[in-house]
Amino acid sequence: MSGTILLTGALGGVGTMLRPRLLARYGALRISGRAAAAETRPGETYVAAELSDLDQCLAATRGVRAAIHLGGQSVEAPWPTILASNINGLVNFYEACRINRVERIVFASSNHAVGFYPRVRRIGVDQPVRPDTRYGLSKAFGEALGALYADKHGLRVLDIRIGNVGEKPADRRRLAIWLHPDDLMQLVAIGIEHPDLHHEIVYGASQNERAWWDNASAFRLGYRPVHRAEDHAAHALAEQEKLADDPIGDVLQGGGFCTAEFEGDLERVLRR
Repeated sequence: MSGTILLTGALGGVGTMLRPRLLARYGALRISGRAAAAETRPGETYVAAELSDLDQCLAATRGVRAAIHLGGQSVEAPWPTILASNINGLVNFYEACRINRVERIVFASSNHAVGFYPRVRRIGVDQPVRPDTRYGLSKAFGEALGALYADKHGLRVLDIRIGNVGEKPADRRRLAIWLHPDDLMQLVAIGIEHPDLHHEIVYGASQNERAWWDNASAFRLGYRPVHRAEDHAAHALAEQEKLADDPIGDVLQGGGFCTAEFEGDLERVLRR
């Protein structure tokens, strides 16, 4: 595929794992982050961009054909932070992509958009969102924003509800939601290259036998994960033994994100 590819949030953990894989597949990459400057690899160019600044978003997306958006607030935070980065900042980013005629966006959504589903429920992408935090709500907003820009402005958008990215699952919960960086790269490539993409939501999960998610939408697009969570089950379960019990998070898909600030009726939550 010809044309510039942009990776926002490139200096974070997931961005750092994706960068060499994107370079290997596409040969060149524009990366951006909040830092004024950053070290780059051969084939990379860096552009500093604050999502709160539309002009900086416009500069970062100028001449771009496809953008992978990992930028923004990556964990729970107070409302002002979430609003600035993940709501207003995301609108700036989509507007910049529209103005600069970026063709495709791969958006890093999150499992926390549906974190209040019980772990005994298997869900696809058609169930209503049940965000577990302000952060999760911002990711649900991002999915809806992608649908708007696909339908109204013609962008092609893939929203990936990322589970947990790493070389191996770190505990029992992650045996269900783990995503190896190679499998994430496969999903990103689908977002960049699939000829029939309009707007799709998929789950970012590897081959996880304990998964709570029906990932048929990803499989329909050609996704074939190659890494198995069960290969690391002994490690994950040993790590789980080191963790304290959590009577709320241990029964909900969002884990500790559900527990934080929880004042609700757990029995009523589990019946939904």
